[in-house]
Amino acid sequence: MLAAVGRVLSRHADEWNAQRSGNVLADLRAATQALARMVGRGAGDAEEDRGPKVRKFWGWGYEGDGPGELMVEVFLELLKLRFGLEGYDEVPTPRIEDIELRPPRFALPDELAAFCSDAKLDRASHSYGKAFRDIVRALQGQYDNPPDYVAYPESEEHILALIRFCESENIGLTPYGGGSSVVGGVEPTRSAKYAGTISLDMRNFDQVLEVDETSRAARVQAGIYGPALEAALKPYGLSPRFFPQSFEFSTLGGWIATRAGGHYCTLYTHIEDIVQSVRVVTPKGVHESRRLPASGAGPSQERLWCGSEGTLGIITEAWIRLHARPRFRSSATVKFDDFLLGAQAVRALSQGKLYPVNCRLVSRMEAMSMGIGDGRNAVLLLGFESEQYPQKDAMEKALRACREHGGRYNRRKVTHSETRVRSGSAGSWRNNFIKAPYLRDIMAAKGMVTETFETAVTWDQFERFHRSILEAAKRAFDTHCRGRGIITCRFTHIYPDGPAPYYTIVAWSERGRQLETWDAIKASVSDAIIEHGGTITHHHAVGRDHRPWYERERGELFTTALTGLKSSLDPEWVLNPGVLLEER
Repeated sequence: MLAAVGRVLSRHADEWNAQRSGNVLADLRAATQALARMVGRGAGDAEEDRGPKVRKFWGWGYEGDGPGELMVEVFLELLKLRFGLEGYDEVPTPRIEDIELRPPRFALPDELAAFCSDAKLDRASHSYGKAFRDIVRALQGQYDNPPDYVAYPESEEHILALIRFCESENIGLTPYGGGSSVVGGVEPTRSAKYAGTISLDMRNFDQVLEVDETSRAARVQAGIYGPALEAALKPYGLSPRFFPQSFEFSTLGGWIATRAGGHYCTLYTHIEDIVQSVRVVTPKGVHESRRLPASGAGPSQERLWCGSEGTLGIITEAWIRLHARPRFRSSATVKFDDFLLGAQAVRALSQGKLYPVNCRLVSRMEAMSMGIGDGRNAVLLLGFESEQYPQKDAMEKALRACREHGGRYNRRKVTHSETRVRSGSAGSWRNNFIKAPYLRDIMAAKGMVTETFETAVTWDQFERFHRSILEAAKRAFDTHCRGRGIITCRFTHIYPDGPAPYYTIVAWSERGRQLETWDAIKASVSDAIIEHGGTITHHHAVGRDHRPWYERERGELFTTALTGLKSSLDPEWVLNPGVLLEER
């Protein structure tokens, strides 16, 4: 099959770049769908016992995991067809033994050295997050700014001792959960104002401490990873139902600190919707908010820490709200002739108070690449779930709203079940969605530029906003990529007052200029987001990468308030310097 696909792709490479006959598009659709199917089933690779999995120190996921060889070959053929990558040499995977790091710039007292490491692998692994520019720098061997040490505290007393040392020696302290930040949120500061840096890894805070089955809540340590949290709660039949794309490689504390978005596309969209109370270690002491279902007593204490990105304190545990695991599911796939028609249907659905758990509107190109369409239509993945009641009625109401706005679907493929297994288009999309970051590593190694923009905007501005984002990307492609770039869009979350569109960029880059090319694209699109009424981030946090645009979004008065809060809780400004606010 690979040879046949390769022949099809190579046969039409020139025609595609010249501009797209119907046959070329048909070939591209067929090849892309074959690719997507392989992604969904792991490209046919057999499962084998390889012993304990090892996280990549430079990229996404586990060593040896991700797409299989066959799928990768087909994927690269697609890149050659679309962007003319023939002849590009793939950058080899970095080896830890080849990485050179500067020695630590300061010494630790014995009481801290007991739970800190200066091992090369530890320091290299904590040098970057998982943004595109992080992957590129890692592939290029740019490890010029590692943390001087990585701390693995086992108690709040350890954390307080680290903070006191950092204050006394002017050391930047960077909290680190799973390291999955895509906005520069876990990268150590480069500022010469600091004598060095320590990365504070929370992996030892990894337990579910208490479960309240009556109130459906649990007290959980911040360093627990998503799969471990689910496993610990499964015997109770409970779950937070919070599944970001980084679920396997991110932690509860990281979700709270970055104000992450999860599984639900309506109602319970952000982590703050499930956080009941938070316990935080700050330079001024330990704070724990009262556990309550709701309160009107002043500004929200627990929400203060959501989105704080480790700049105000170190989150050590939280009470989180739980849901019974769903028993009933309904799902459907709806096609629209145009993405904007689909957006009108989604608006009607969201304002109709139906609250689907899944309402992913996907543009034509993205639908095709994900194996849930043929490139002719935008696709809406629609799903409802409940622990107690069948969801057929809710689905029928949602489908009626879709029909009224030009939506089409196959009645026989609308499913109503008592199962936890996703199948059909929803299952394909989910599998491909989880595998996508592995493919980004491959594209980065091949010299491509690929990254995302996620935002939110009100419905009254959306159509104009959407066109402006596409135009800004095209201008950047024309100026910096010889016009060789694509931008796709999907809705990740929806609200009665607006959607959260998520844009994916794939673009050609001149050899050796990936970072410069990405910076230019990012500036063009980010400027358009702010200029046309959107937020610079809906659920990926601010970090260092988004801060220039966040500063424009938040305004001077809020900057003054945030600066005052930072100075009150962290008077020496040692916690994650350069994130949210410029180093003082």
